[in-house]
Amino acid sequence: MSKLFSNYKRAPIEFVRAEGNYLFDKEGKKYLDFSSGIGVTNLGFPPQLVATLQEQVAQLWHTPNLYQNSLQEEVAEKLIGELDYLAFFANSGAEANEAAIKIARKASGKQEIISFQNSFHGRTFGSMSATGQDKIKQGFGQGVPHFSYAIFNDLDSVKALATEQTAAVMLELIQGESGVVPADKDFITQLADFCKEAGILLIIDEVQTGMGRTGSLYAFQQYGIEPDIFTLAKGLGNGVPVGAMLAKAELGKAFNYGSHGSTFGGNMLAMSASSAVLDILKSPGFLDTARQNAQALSSQLKAELSDNPKVTDIRGLGYMIGIETTENLADIVQKARDKGLIVLTAGTNVIRLLPPLSLTSEEVAQGVAILKASFQ
Repeated sequence: MSKLFSNYKRAPIEFVRAEGNYLFDKEGKKYLDFSSGIGVTNLGFPPQLVATLQEQVAQLWHTPNLYQNSLQEEVAEKLIGELDYLAFFANSGAEANEAAIKIARKASGKQEIISFQNSFHGRTFGSMSATGQDKIKQGFGQGVPHFSYAIFNDLDSVKALATEQTAAVMLELIQGESGVVPADKDFITQLADFCKEAGILLIIDEVQTGMGRTGSLYAFQQYGIEPDIFTLAKGLGNGVPVGAMLAKAELGKAFNYGSHGSTFGGNMLAMSASSAVLDILKSPGFLDTARQNAQALSSQLKAELSDNPKVTDIRGLGYMIGIETTENLADIVQKARDKGLIVLTAGTNVIRLLPPLSLTSEEVAQGVAILKASFQ
């Protein structure tokens, strides 16, 4: 009898080895991974990252934030580039979003935060309270107060909730967990303008959309905006737990000495992984190739599935794709798995694809062929 809580519904397979963009189970069966560990192993399992982690573990993997950590400075520089931001490192997306909520409230001196219906920001009390899905909150009692939920892609609904006490608007540019729903570009442009005019901070949750997932290092770069605060995790460490909250430097005084902290946040193992990931993402041509292959994946999926009566929509951005279907999601997932492909679900009727950015054109074709067969 298991000694674990039953809060996860686990498939009856166990992965024991990885090679590139493939996983191998205990029986030796090979699977092409179109899930990236829920958008985490964005680079698959590259040997250069393995070597980096082995080298760091052999030296020193943790010191607390009581001491200097040049690796944190190195990763912050790579994340920020020419932008005028400061970085705080945590252990997860939920923790990064907690930090974003805290700095927004402290910097503004206000408490109210507007997020969106069907959003997902995490499962800690602050991030869960920001989440616009009741099913995430059931049974846990009263959440953190002063959150309200606008309608996604509807600026009037934001304006209707905004008051003089609104500290921030918080959103994902693609609502991933609820069905891979992208924000309209006009909506984001107008929302950013409204927040600036109203003196409201704009928080972009890039936990799933960041680190090249949508075709650029950050999804907000494709929307032509510069948020006051944004958060990262998942692909930042390619499987090593790490999160980051970045805020404009002018907000830095709100996180003064003793205002926030993390025991494990930004430790040497996490930072060495993050630094290596960023080197790969920023290497010449890497994201260009990823964008081309992501476009090829989208085009091939539409060519092969658009006429399928079981498929009602194919949407997304970059390597974040949703296939809306009338079929039972569990059946599609199982069919794909039987044929050697790992996929995810989102919402109630969407197969979610989060493949590694390192997919080859051959792997794109292989995945599409399996998906086509799985929808027969």
